[in-house]
Amino acid sequence: MSQSFLRPLRSSWSRSWCITRTHKQSTRSFAKPFLWGAVSIFSAAYAVQSTMTLHLDAEPSLPDSGFEIDPATSIAFPKTLHIPSKFPLPQFSLVGVGVRTVSFLGIKVYSVGFYADLANPNLNIPMTATPDEKIEHIVRNTACAIRIVPTRGTSYSHLRDGFMRALTARMQLAHARATITPEEEAAAQSPLRTLKSLFPTTSMSKGKPFDIILVAPLRSPSRPRTLVLRDMGSVENDWVSEEFVLAYFEGNGISPPLKKAVTERMQAFGK
Repeated sequence: MSQSFLRPLRSSWSRSWCITRTHKQSTRSFAKPFLWGAVSIFSAAYAVQSTMTLHLDAEPSLPDSGFEIDPATSIAFPKTLHIPSKFPLPQFSLVGVGVRTVSFLGIKVYSVGFYADLANPNLNIPMTATPDEKIEHIVRNTACAIRIVPTRGTSYSHLRDGFMRALTARMQLAHARATITPEEEAAAQSPLRTLKSLFPTTSMSKGKPFDIILVAPLRSPSRPRTLVLRDMGSVENDWVSEEFVLAYFEGNGISPPLKKAVTERMQAFGK
């Protein structure tokens, strides 16, 4: 799949939750003394108008019904996510949110939300299945999305290295569980290199959402699943695409709070 799979969404994808504007004020000097009183009145009126404008430009409070807040970072995630693209994508439902921390100091790197097409009729999940079984069934059978919102300035290279370490661990685990064949492992090598090359060396801004989409399985068994990195490109390989998402839910997961939130949601999900 080409890098133009998704259209850039400058008006919605790159929106920050804290909007600030600076207003340039201009001053006027008047030479005649009898105009100073008028100047004072004008300045006071302008100050009141500027205050009102800043107040009106401030971000409105987010409705509780439409967003879920990560309690660790106060970052808001929409409960439904629609991603326009050249190819139709479903409306994604938010399943859970959590924070990603690093080091023993617990430094908060980003908040992450897990989305899925829960309305997909292919999701015939029995209520009696375990939460882990339900999560895996969702990832393997419907479209999913991961939204990452940095809590501090970072780099795409740092994010890339974390993803590649997670996939390497997934490969080792697959060997230990004997769930990957030599053919599947060989077929995954080129997509893994492609995935690594997609990340730019530029910085990643605080508060800027970064979306990763796992496209639903196609009807043709000969077509592999696609993992799309917004504005960067995509890779096509079943193992890489699915294991990228499943890495977030192995054990305690990349983000334990996310794993906990999704597990709790799955308790009541099924038929």
